[in-house]
Amino acid sequence: MPKLVIVARKDLKLSAGKLAAQVAHAAVDCALKAKRHQPNAFDAWYEEGQKKVVVKAENEKQLFEIKLTAERAGLTTALITDAGHTELPPGTITVLGVGPGRDIDVDKVTGHLALY
Repeated sequence: MPKLVIVARKDLKLSAGKLAAQVAHAAVDCALKAKRHQPNAFDAWYEEGQKKVVVKAENEKQLFEIKLTAERAGLTTALITDAGHTELPPGTITVLGVGPGRDIDVDKVTGHLALY
């Protein structure tokens, strides 16, 4: 079953509402990018119910490592930067979207991370 994984930085200690908003930004951005550049992956994910999973990264450095690994694997990514209107300074990188893609492909990149 295809899925989209959102990797959130646990070092930021975001409120539930802020985390939800950042995760939503990543999901929408990844979905739109995949629809444009990997329509088969998008269609399979969409038709199977749009599975989304949120996992934890230690920090910004780990987000960038995961992003690079995902891109090398041919997966869509979306790095989300906060505008700084509420809890965070402008430009803070908060989450990374990976996928949608086949479970097996996405798990090779994010499967070692704990659920949020």
